[in-house]
Amino acid sequence: MPRAPRALAACAVLALLAACADEGGGSPEEAAADYPTEEIRLLVPYAAGGPTDLTARAYGASLEEQLGQTVVVENMEGGSGAIAMQELAGAEPDGHTLSLVTAGTLVLTPLANEVGYTKDDVTPIGVMAEVPSVLAVGSASPYATAEDFFAAAEQNPGGITVGTPGASTPQGIELRRLNEEYGVEVTIVPFNGNAEMTTALLGGNVDAVLINASSDVTENIDAGAFRPLAVSTEERLPWLPDTPTLVESGFPELTLSGSTFGLAGPADLPEDIVTVLEDALQTAHGEPAVVEQIGEEYIPEEFRGAEDLRQLLDRTQEVYEPLLGG
Repeated sequence: MPRAPRALAACAVLALLAACADEGGGSPEEAAADYPTEEIRLLVPYAAGGPTDLTARAYGASLEEQLGQTVVVENMEGGSGAIAMQELAGAEPDGHTLSLVTAGTLVLTPLANEVGYTKDDVTPIGVMAEVPSVLAVGSASPYATAEDFFAAAEQNPGGITVGTPGASTPQGIELRRLNEEYGVEVTIVPFNGNAEMTTALLGGNVDAVLINASSDVTENIDAGAFRPLAVSTEERLPWLPDTPTLVESGFPELTLSGSTFGLAGPADLPEDIVTVLEDALQTAHGEPAVVEQIGEEYIPEEFRGAEDLRQLLDRTQEVYEPLLGG
């Protein structure tokens, strides 16, 4: 090809490439500056009606107002959180698919099962709420106290059924530790969140539940439908002052069954988008409407952002990997 036509052809190719780049939306930095450009999916790895759902919807409404795009909450329960986490890990890292996450869904489930993802397949954004767990029985239960319950469990290994929000959740693993470290065996019955567990306990299908002590559960306690036997925190809860801790009940290591609800996106989420979302999360954290909807007792006093959530996940992996990592 003569020199001039060859040069013209090269120019045409360069022009075409430039046009394609323009159509592709430009650099990641430019995309972050325009974020969000479409509705945001906010996945919840548990069923509707429970504490995770409530938390996601409270924060989702605030994010929607702040960011100017619709936030659609999608309940995607199943697999101890694995179904939602697989969806999150496989999403485009553009900030338009996010998920409520817990240490259970991101650390315990991958350690206990082959699910195709790990905590490193997501980008932490920040903490939304913290909910302790409570060991509770129904109002007609023969177990009036934690002492009664654990004495019966020791006398009848495996004879007492305890519901948990999934086999690989902190609650499920702590009950495994109850057996392995203290020799007290119960039969673990996994469910897909608080709503299913509540129905099972009220219907007499399980003897007890180790459940997130969120507002739906405290309402049942206040109404007399649930009888709290012990809480997972190191010290008694100010709003359940008459309920002893598992530590007081003779199990000093069983303090990890509470849940921290965080927000995360897929791996490789651009830093600028993480900053936008982290800032919006912090604003929501202090909004009276969000605090009222979730409950003041569940909102951490100080906001904890992306690095804090990452450290929590790392610590959980360190504690549980020797137990679950084979």
